[in-house]
Amino acid sequence: MRHALLTLLTALSCFAQQPLRLTLAEAERLAVANNPQLSAAQLNAAAAAQQPLELRAASEPLLTGALTAVGADSGSRLAAGGLNNPAVYNRLASGVSLSQLVTDFGRTRNLVESSRSRAQAQDQITNATRAQILLAADRAYFGVLRARAILQVAEETVAARQLVADQIAALARASLKSNLDVSFANVNLSDAKLLLSSAQSNVDAASAELATALGMPAQYEQGGFIVAPEPMPAPLAESLHALLRNALRDRPELATLRLEQTAAQQFAKAEKDLSMPTVSVAGMAGFAPAADAQVRNRYGAVGVNVSIPVLNGHLFRARQAEADLRARSAGRNVEDLANRVSRDVRIAWLNVTNSWERLALTTQLLEQARLALDLSQRRYDLGLTSIVELSQAQLNVTSAEIAGSTARFDYQTRRAELSYQLGGLR
Repeated sequence: MRHALLTLLTALSCFAQQPLRLTLAEAERLAVANNPQLSAAQLNAAAAAQQPLELRAASEPLLTGALTAVGADSGSRLAAGGLNNPAVYNRLASGVSLSQLVTDFGRTRNLVESSRSRAQAQDQITNATRAQILLAADRAYFGVLRARAILQVAEETVAARQLVADQIAALARASLKSNLDVSFANVNLSDAKLLLSSAQSNVDAASAELATALGMPAQYEQGGFIVAPEPMPAPLAESLHALLRNALRDRPELATLRLEQTAAQQFAKAEKDLSMPTVSVAGMAGFAPAADAQVRNRYGAVGVNVSIPVLNGHLFRARQAEADLRARSAGRNVEDLANRVSRDVRIAWLNVTNSWERLALTTQLLEQARLALDLSQRRYDLGLTSIVELSQAQLNVTSAEIAGSTARFDYQTRRAELSYQLGGLR
């Protein structure tokens, strides 16, 4: 029984340490599902959606019930504390009061529209947060692929240089090569091992970055990730001007500022309406089943209230001026962000174009470096050249392989960054 339990625990432990296999689509899904920033943005958007309802309530009927019981010196009056002087009687009464805003000449409507625009802006903030999360996931995903490709190059380099070092050592023991050649070969091997150590460290760091981007830090400790390569995207077909138009239309940050500008303009209209009268209707009705004889057993009244602002120390004028200035400032913010978006799109487009060119160039570089290594190896085997030339040729091949691996995943990363700048990550 004990042996079976230990076997089960061992199996469960091995299962828990298995790496998580991912595609880019799965990584993006996990990042969106697990990131608390997106949840916070969604909750803020849901909260902002309640504000138009709160403000619209001012234009809806208000019905209030009341139950009052009073014990007083019969016929006494309130003599201080106000201009009125009502009589107070013993009574027990109940009733309802109804009030309805007739018009405030558009102030409430403009406040509702302003809050609705701000709620829509909060939705765009949610979209922007989602795009940032997806971009971080894409960068981390391709970062892992890049790091693993370089690790593979480093492992192959160590194996190749180990073979060369062993061959030269054997030739040196047969007095066919000098100890200097052995030393150079061992130096090259040590350099390859340093590259391997650094590459392994970079793989670990990239895996930790991916775990953070996916909101799964525990997975890094439990086995890490196995990420599947993504097919290369096609070259850009659209012109830069078309991409700029798309970005200015689709970027959620720009949409946010435009909606905030609209909200500020609508709020400025609402502040201007403060100087207009407010018209409302009020009515009350009820019963007083137990009261002094002077109090009738039922009551009712209806009236119209017109409130006209006259003097308030220039408060309304100052509020209107402040709202107008803030609306103008919001317009300038839109212009500034549009300029920065155009700049970022241009830079991202140039980076993508350069990365695509580097793909072809690194392929040519690797072919030439391998050809040079093959020739150097043959010349060295024939004794026509020194170990220095062979070492340089080996170094060139390693550098070309790293450049080729880096160029591929850099291009995919740059394409993800361009998609983000265009507002295409949703």
